[in-house]
Amino acid sequence: MWDDAFPSFLIGLREGLEAGLIVSVLVATLVRAGARARLPQVWTGVLAAIALSMSFGAVLTFTAASLSTTAQEAFGGTLSIVAVAFVTAMVFWMRRSARGFAGEIKEKVTEALAMGAGVLVLTSFLAVGREGLETALFLWTTARAANESAGPLTGAGIGLVLAAALCWGLYRRVLRINLTRFFTATGMVLIVIAAGVLGYGLRDLQEGTVLPGGTAYAFDLSGSVDAGAWYSTLLQGVLNLTPAMTWLQVAGYVGYLAVVMTLFVRGVRGVREQSGAGVPARARAGAGAGADEAVADGKRAAAPPGTSPAAPLPATEPPSTPTTAPTRRRPAWLIPVAVVAVPALLAGLVVALAHPKPAAGETVAVSETDCGQGFTAPEPGRHDFLMHNTGNQTSEVYLIDPSSNAVYGETEGLAPGTTRDLVATVAGGTYAWRCVPADGKAVTSKAVRVGGAAGAHAVVPVSERDLAAPLKAYRAYVDRGLATLVTQTQKLSDDIRAGRLGTARTDWLTAHRTYASLGAAYGTFEDFDQKIDGRPDGLPGGVHDRDFTGFLRIEYGLWHGEPASGLKGVAQQLAEDSAGLRKAFPHQYFDSSDLPLRAHEILENTLQFELTGDTDQGSGTGLATADANLAGTRELLVVLKPLLTTRAPRLLPTVDADITRLQKLLDSTHHGTGWIPVDRLDRTAKARLDGATGQLLEDLSPVPDLLEVRKSA
Repeated sequence: MWDDAFPSFLIGLREGLEAGLIVSVLVATLVRAGARARLPQVWTGVLAAIALSMSFGAVLTFTAASLSTTAQEAFGGTLSIVAVAFVTAMVFWMRRSARGFAGEIKEKVTEALAMGAGVLVLTSFLAVGREGLETALFLWTTARAANESAGPLTGAGIGLVLAAALCWGLYRRVLRINLTRFFTATGMVLIVIAAGVLGYGLRDLQEGTVLPGGTAYAFDLSGSVDAGAWYSTLLQGVLNLTPAMTWLQVAGYVGYLAVVMTLFVRGVRGVREQSGAGVPARARAGAGAGADEAVADGKRAAAPPGTSPAAPLPATEPPSTPTTAPTRRRPAWLIPVAVVAVPALLAGLVVALAHPKPAAGETVAVSETDCGQGFTAPEPGRHDFLMHNTGNQTSEVYLIDPSSNAVYGETEGLAPGTTRDLVATVAGGTYAWRCVPADGKAVTSKAVRVGGAAGAHAVVPVSERDLAAPLKAYRAYVDRGLATLVTQTQKLSDDIRAGRLGTARTDWLTAHRTYASLGAAYGTFEDFDQKIDGRPDGLPGGVHDRDFTGFLRIEYGLWHGEPASGLKGVAQQLAEDSAGLRKAFPHQYFDSSDLPLRAHEILENTLQFELTGDTDQGSGTGLATADANLAGTRELLVVLKPLLTTRAPRLLPTVDADITRLQKLLDSTHHGTGWIPVDRLDRTAKARLDGATGQLLEDLSPVPDLLEVRKSA
């Protein structure tokens, strides 16, 4: 996306133009000095600089990947600060040197011509390498801030290609650009971008526990700002301004911007005043293009020696005629290959050291007859156990507290002859391994005692028996709801048959809300769910397809002016399908493990469909359906409450507060029987609804893991 690509595009354009101008001056100077034979040495140095920059980027990427999450935040934050320092220095250096850096490079090349080939290679390498390293560091930082690499890499690539084209145009005198103004304007923009990178880096350091104040927010607009809106995406992608920022981030951002921008602007004014004082008007007019003219020397140098109006630079003296047998020359490809291979090999060595293979943890053998062979009491801390199945059956393996059967870690589907990592944190307490083969009884190892304070997190397992009572209660709730649904859909059918379409719209919404409140059972309803509440997505005829039936088909007809005669058959079919579902439900298989999953999935679907208006067929009642989905979620949590209270006592109060918040927001969107359509909500109200639903989803996400049915026998 352009918002993620723009900072990298700008840095690629500016750094690429700096490096390109340097290369252009190097080439122009050599050509003018009649030393074209030395050009491969320049390109070798440039190639070495590119190889070093790419290797540096690889080291940054793989080094970060080898760290823990907290260490990654600290590492990324530190490099963000370093990147800001480099970019700031680069901006000020170019502001001072834009007018005279071509002359400095010419002087260095002239000196290098009198020395060996290695000096000229080193000159071009150092001149271009700094720009390359700065580009690699800033690009890595912006990619990390964007949480993706495609956009930043694309932006940097476009910037570098454009910079190369501009440099070629300057060299061939096709273009004339006032470089002083260009570097001044881009410098100001980069200072603003760097301020955002600084704020992002400070936040990383806070999350990596290097700096304090991670929870001291200066403002938190996440509940009122639509994070998906174009302006939010633009501000976050280009400027790294987020809806919630800590006081340290704000202070860093504002302080850096105020100090650095002030110094930069003062410096620009000072340079203008110095360049304008005592200089004739005609000379001042051309001063801004000084660097352009220096590069343009390459065009003049392209003429045969002696035709240039300027005297050529002194060339090196030709070597004397050798008196001994000529030595064997090195292959021409050797040095270019070496300058690419050496940085790559060094980067590979650094990566190998920074990203070693995980230390071989304790190997634990498991089978259907012997579980936990080789297990000894580990030291407290995080461990990587290597679980090796020596038996003949696929097994589930759990690290448990044998006194309570609480699970500290697990691996499922461990096939015979295979080894898999199982990472778990061990603290003071008693531990054992439990192996449950696919066909056989569970086997538990001998328990071991680990000294120290308790503190390792464990989940008390849930059995089919534990879920039997909640499942029974929820089935009774669904059965009552289906009985109500049958009555309501029959009334809806009667309304349409009698031509009472106004009443039918009201009764349609009542019946549809009843069905939506039974969401936890939709996986049990089998084909009835598609018949009763199926969407037209994927049907060849869309909303006019004959297989499009049920509530949404009737909704489309009622709110698109379809006559009652065209809806009679559909309404009667809905009433019959509802009655058929009620009759079939007591005999349908309802997997008890579905209950914990549905606690999260009902509102997932709400966020995906109802709150986007995707299922709306004209009634504008998506929020009414969302309200019914919330009621179904609340009912499901009621039956699961006894299991959740004992396993996560702090979860339900948090979830209850989330539900109350979301319910208030939904209540504010309707008056009586009228509901505001989703597409007519103002942005603030929509953002609050999405934010409240997302927060509730996040707080419900542990429920499936907490109440997962684990084999124990």
